Amino acid sequence: MKKIQMVDLKSQYEKIKDTVNASIQEVLDTNTYINGPEVQKFQKNLEEYLGVKHVIPCANGTDALQIAMMGLGLKPGDEVITADFTFAATVETIALLQLTPVLVDVDMYNMNIDIDALRKAITPKTKAIIPVHLFGRATNMEAIMHIANEHNLLVIEDNAQAIGANCKFSDGSKRKAGTIGHVGATSFFPSKNLGCYGDGGAIFTNDDALAHTLRGIANHGMYERYHHDVVGVNSRLDSIQAAVLNVKLPMLDQYGKARQDAARKYSLAFEGHKNIVAPSICDICDCHVFHQYTLRIIGADRNGLMQHLLDKGIPCAIYYPIPLHLQKAYLDVRYKEEDFPVTNQLVKEVLSLPMHTELDDEQIKFITDSVLEFLG
Repeated sequence: MKKIQMVDLKSQYEKIKDTVNASIQEVLDTNTYINGPEVQKFQKNLEEYLGVKHVIPCANGTDALQIAMMGLGLKPGDEVITADFTFAATVETIALLQLTPVLVDVDMYNMNIDIDALRKAITPKTKAIIPVHLFGRATNMEAIMHIANEHNLLVIEDNAQAIGANCKFSDGSKRKAGTIGHVGATSFFPSKNLGCYGDGGAIFTNDDALAHTLRGIANHGMYERYHHDVVGVNSRLDSIQAAVLNVKLPMLDQYGKARQDAARKYSLAFEGHKNIVAPSICDICDCHVFHQYTLRIIGADRNGLMQHLLDKGIPCAIYYPIPLHLQKAYLDVRYKEEDFPVTNQLVKEVLSLPMHTELDDEQIKFITDSVLEFLG
């Protein structure tokens, strides 16, 4: 059996090696390393894939969130609501801009922001919501946009983990995650579903004026060289990374299907086990593209299982072991433990298994057998 990886980028690369190498070589031959033709090509390709008017490529997913908030004109002290159970980049960018993070609990079923908790957290100082499409599962954007419209709030989608996922609406329509709010942000970190071979990110919007502002912010506030019209940052997707992404983007749906197929095999093996809550799979709307395959281990030794798997050479991880409201950088007297019952439970139960496009049946059987061996 091939060695199991948490994310097997090498095997994925081997299948597209010639095309990727040729695409990178073209950048090297033309010496167009910054904002070259490959970046412009990727921008247009991604706009077409997502069905969005504007894609603004940038240096990484964290920058994408920061630039999005800068472009929306949020002011120091404005409250921004986001989920307590996610990676720190979401709250980090809020704090960096001297905005006020408001962390709320998540839903036990989908691990995304809890709609009732979101509604209760709104105050006269609330100006924006950042829903996170966690682990590749699209959150309930229909409900979030309804709340946002009701309270005149801005919505910034953190789509770093769910590019390619669909959000389904009550009228039967579907839209890509990241394209529904006022602005969306994503990451092309190598392990993402659409990953480059370094750092990269992008911002999405259908608002022409906002897109213009965002492009300037990402380029030192310049629209014309040496004319700085707005306060900006230096955040560009380099041409080599764009060259890689142009090869991989046409395969994104295929990659998503491979992840869903692996998830389906995992869940079938765990079906009915009293100690395992496996993520659900929606075949109708493709709302989960499985950036991570995350179990909840209930009534059993989660940490012991993790060590058991590691001892067998099976990588696994806890995403995330500490809630954001308990992180030293984000401690706040406003937060009460009773406000985060689900997050506080999830951090004790979640365990993510290997998930990528190259998992084969032999590996999945070994992983699932090893989990069941420990749990009995």
